[in-house]
Amino acid sequence: MTAYKVRQAHASDHKAIAEMCALLWPDTSLEEHQQEVDLLIKSGMSGTLPGAILTSHEDGGTLTGFLQVGLRSHADGCNPTQPVGFVEGWFVYEHLRGNGIGKALMHAAEAWARHHGCIEMASDTWIDHVVSQKAHRALGFEVVDRCIHFRKAL
Repeated sequence: MTAYKVRQAHASDHKAIAEMCALLWPDTSLEEHQQEVDLLIKSGMSGTLPGAILTSHEDGGTLTGFLQVGLRSHADGCNPTQPVGFVEGWFVYEHLRGNGIGKALMHAAEAWARHHGCIEMASDTWIDHVVSQKAHRALGFEVVDRCIHFRKAL
C-alpha cells in the first residue's frame, strides 16, 4: 500500500499543481493556472490575505492532489466578526479518491486556518457536484445556503 503525505507546496510543484487546477477548473487556461499557482506559492498571499497550497504526494514525490486554502474576511453562514479559513480548491486524482487523501488535505487546511486564528472553515461547490457535496458532509461541513447566480451582459 502506498503511503501518502501532505505538505505545503514547493515552487517546483507549480506545473503539476497547475495541471490539476486545469482539470478542476477547465475554463481557465493552463498558462493562467501556472501564473496564479506560482504567485501564490511564492508570495503566500491570495489577493491581500494569506493563502497556501497544500499538496499530497506518494513516497516517491509524485503529487496526488492539492487543496488551496485562504483567509476570507467573511463567508456565508460563518461568524461575521471573525476571519474564516476558506477552501478555494480541492482536488484528488479520480483514480486515487477514497484512500483518505482528500481527508488528509482537509485536516492540513484546517490546521493552517487555526494557525491563522480561524475558528471556522468554509467552502463551496457547484450545485450539481454531488461527489464534492458528499465529501464535504463526510468531513463535517454543513450546508448553509444554496444559491444560483445570474449575470446579464449589457
